[in-house]
Amino acid sequence: MAWVVLVVSGLLEAVWATALGKSEGFSKIGPSIVFVVAVVVSMFGLAWAMRTLPVGTSYAVWVGIGAALTVSYAMLTGTEAVSLVKILLLLGLVGCIVGLKLAH
Repeated sequence: MAWVVLVVSGLLEAVWATALGKSEGFSKIGPSIVFVVAVVVSMFGLAWAMRTLPVGTSYAVWVGIGAALTVSYAMLTGTEAVSLVKILLLLGLVGCIVGLKLAH
């Protein structure tokens, strides 16, 4: 169950990171509210998962999922340029996240 909570928390990290960018320095209320809710829930989920999973593995998986999804979303929406190198690096990052789960 801790792994499921950790993955959902990683997904919420991508939500809050994207909302933070869209809030334009907290000047837009909608994205600012999404940021606050997502960051709180994401942190609580990370903390809960760390009760049973190693801290280093938990944090690396949480950050990796958040980073991979944030960049992927930005590329899909056209906010960030798409390149073969970025795609390969994201696949490598996802492979490392899966590797950390398998090594646990």
